[in-house]
This record gives sequence, C-alpha cells and structure tokens, in this order.
Amino acid sequence: MMTFVLGGGCFWCLDAVYQKTQGVTEVVSGYTGGHDPEPNYDSVCSGITGHAEVVAVTFDETVVPVEVILGIFFASHDPTTLNRQGYDVGTQYRSSMFYQDAEQKELFERAIERHQEDWTNPIVTEVVRLPRFYVAEEYHQNFYAKHPEQGYCQVIINPKLAKARKYYAEWLMA
Repeated sequence: MMTFVLGGGCFWCLDAVYQKTQGVTEVVSGYTGGHDPEPNYDSVCSGITGHAEVVAVTFDETVVPVEVILGIFFASHDPTTLNRQGYDVGTQYRSSMFYQDAEQKELFERAIERHQEDWTNPIVTEVVRLPRFYVAEEYHQNFYAKHPEQGYCQVIINPKLAKARKYYAEWLMA
C-alpha cells in the first residue's frame, strides 16, 4: 500500500474522483503545508494559515499503477494555474504534491515531466516534503457521495469526474 498526499484545489473534487478509483482503499480530506498548528476549514479558507486543501490517497499499487493515480491527479484539476482552481482562488487551492520520501519525490517530479505535454502552459504544481497532515472535519470526508445533488457537486465536481473518466474509464467505477 502507498499513500500520496495531493492538492488540486478543493479537496471535495479529488476525494470524489479517488473514491471511485479501483485499488484505492482510503481517501482522507485534510490540510497541510502551512504554519497554523490547529487548522480548520474556516481558517484554511481564509488563506491565512498557509495550508492547502489536500487528500491523502491510499492505494494498492498491485491493483492500480502509480502512474494511473498520478495521471488522475493531473486530469482532475488544472496544474497550470497558480493558487487557483476555477472560482476557488488562494494558496489553499494550490496544485501540490507532498512527498514522504525521496522515492515519492522522484515519482512526483517524473509525473510532472510526463504530463507537461498535456498542457500548453507550464505546470506550476509544487513538490514539497510532507509536513504534518491534519484530517479535515468529518463533514468534508466523502462529501460528494453524501451530497451528490448539491450545486457545487453538480457544477464543479461532475465535469471533473467526466474528464477523469474520459482518460481513465477502466480504472473508475460508476
């Protein structure tokens, strides 16, 4: 089992995609990369904590290849916009990959190189060592599955799921 901590804008979006990915055993929404020792949703959304909204994705690499997990990450958000994903603006929405060791750092850097050809603009995803990971409030865990009818899910998350399915249909469950 491997765990990647990835930020691609609002954590609800990545959570929704990875919850539907074969071989993924757990997705936990949370915060990392900042200086506040007690972050919560309101403080992180204010932009003053320095934390990013992220997901910790645990998966069985014998079921789903690392390249698929990372490919889904790049297909599920725009890694070329600095501190922004659509209408969500601020450092808390930055494209980010938090590595736990040298092997993960290398995997992340190679994935950026590999996926750069998919984008006209340069990828600005930060690759930094994982500091402490803070689990987000229960309300944010598996948000899409709990609230699929909510406007944000319909307008923002559904198109991201559709894009991920376009490229990774064999790995995503209905």
